[in-house]
Amino acid sequence: MLPFLQKKKQPLLGIDISSTSVKLVELGQQAGGRYRVEAYSVEPLPSNAVVEKNIAEVEAVGETLRKAVKKAGTRTKECALAVPSSAVITKVITMPAGLNDMDMEGQIRLEADQYIPYSLEEVNLDFEVIGPTPNNPETVDVLLAASRSENVEMRVSAAQYAGLTPKVVDIEAYTIENTFPLIDGEVTGEEKKIFAIVDVGATMTSINVIEDGKLSYTREQPFGGKQLTEEIMRRYGLSYEEAGLAKKEGGLPDNYGPEVLEPFKETMAQQVHRFLQFYFAASQYSAVDQIVLAGGCAAIPGIDELIEERIGTQTTIANPFGRMTHASRVTPQRLSNDAPSLLIACGLALRSFT
Repeated sequence: MLPFLQKKKQPLLGIDISSTSVKLVELGQQAGGRYRVEAYSVEPLPSNAVVEKNIAEVEAVGETLRKAVKKAGTRTKECALAVPSSAVITKVITMPAGLNDMDMEGQIRLEADQYIPYSLEEVNLDFEVIGPTPNNPETVDVLLAASRSENVEMRVSAAQYAGLTPKVVDIEAYTIENTFPLIDGEVTGEEKKIFAIVDVGATMTSINVIEDGKLSYTREQPFGGKQLTEEIMRRYGLSYEEAGLAKKEGGLPDNYGPEVLEPFKETMAQQVHRFLQFYFAASQYSAVDQIVLAGGCAAIPGIDELIEERIGTQTTIANPFGRMTHASRVTPQRLSNDAPSLLIACGLALRSFT
């Protein structure tokens, strides 16, 4: 069993492989438990090296990861990776209380075909005991997680190509849950209970709902900033790389704001509203207390105000590093700008301590 969920206490690089970039975060811990950003980097991937979070070219991803490690200036070689939530089957099952880990693993393997629609030879499987089953002291609830082996092996191979040693393979939604206390403590009040973390990346958007500090719902769908980049290409006759650079650094004609950016922001607000409707349909709730925007698109100026106005729910931008110190080689302003897109990498780096 490759450790999807087991906790590790060792220095780890948190590495998030998305559809357009590799993001790396290394954290340290100071006296008193305060975290410190030791190093981080964001390195763009070649076009189509990763398609909708599925690695298509291992060597291209590995070489990009090698560049990210060099840019970050870190000497740490062990890392934590994550597979997309959509590529993982999770299920809470009950097991007899009192089993040790080895006996529980054996029992789960005997019964796994009831829960997993693949042969056990084709999957990586792991489990974590959640706690006693409510109203039944003789059993415990166990979180079972399984993913096709190829989803894990492609990421492991890319990391090894870059000279790294993978120690943990996690699930993206659970890394966001792991990061949530940093966001919660920074931007929310104690009276709030339900948070929708909406991560809008380049090609995929996910919603992860946290109820009373625990992940309760997750969903992914195709939508992201690539649509804005492609509209800039079409409108102004630029290459994809030129359009991406102009989107980030500016210099586009005056009509870009009202004719291109504002319509995209409206579309993004509609997508967030749609994701919330999916959650409401699947739960007992009809509202959330706060929306937290993450991903590269969270950096669009004014997007939080627009979504708050359109949906009527307080909306903030995710920054897991707000209460952290940082090494001298880390530029504070650059880290602040990139912070919304580093949630998964940060959550993976936290596996060094939890």
